[in-house]
Amino acid sequence: MKNIFSFLAFAVFGSAINAQLGVNIGMQTSINNSNVGLDLSSSFSTEAGAGAYQGKGVIIPSVDLVNFQFDTSLADGITFPTWFDGMIVYNNATGTTLTAGQRSSTATAVTPGYYYFYNPSGAANSAVQQGVWRPLGGGTSRVNVGTTETATNTAINNAQVYAIKGTFAANGTSTAVNIPSPTGMTSLYSITIYRAGTNTVYDRSLYSYTLGTAAGNAITGSPSMSVVYPNGTYDYVLEYLK
Repeated sequence: MKNIFSFLAFAVFGSAINAQLGVNIGMQTSINNSNVGLDLSSSFSTEAGAGAYQGKGVIIPSVDLVNFQFDTSLADGITFPTWFDGMIVYNNATGTTLTAGQRSSTATAVTPGYYYFYNPSGAANSAVQQGVWRPLGGGTSRVNVGTTETATNTAINNAQVYAIKGTFAANGTSTAVNIPSPTGMTSLYSITIYRAGTNTVYDRSLYSYTLGTAAGNAITGSPSMSVVYPNGTYDYVLEYLK
């Protein structure tokens, strides 16, 4: 086991030597031009004829993504030239990532699982703020939309789609319902309206709503479609662009 960690440390930090590394076969200068930088396969792997219940794996570093912050002191174009684009971690926390400091400016709801940092413009902008944490493998792709702004797993022309949940009351006669616009909203993506406490969806639309500029509200109803909501309380999920 110590030998494995020694090889890993040498492969990752021994930048002075330009050679590929195989845990089971040592340094291989003859494959310098191959695609593989680190080969962790060994005689314990099943394809090498190992016995039952034997094998080797890699433990990805475990972090608390809710509070995680990048150390950008070495993101100088040489040591970390991609500004952490593609970095993989195992997240051990449940919650929403913070956005202040050296963090993504997009808040992401996270649960325990694997995540990678998507920051393709990091090198050009010398920053991590444009990046976003995305689930990978064991991470869940579900987003729990609550009463505070939540970044969804959807983007339109690279613009992040946000969502928020709210409630309104209907009197059973009107088709127009004013829904307060979230701060910074520039356009609507969709609204889903359903009876509070049930799974009865009354309306789901990507096009039949307008942004009420005078009142600053998202106003339901349109010339082509209108829904009369029976008297009662309704929940809605509004998805929007900023």
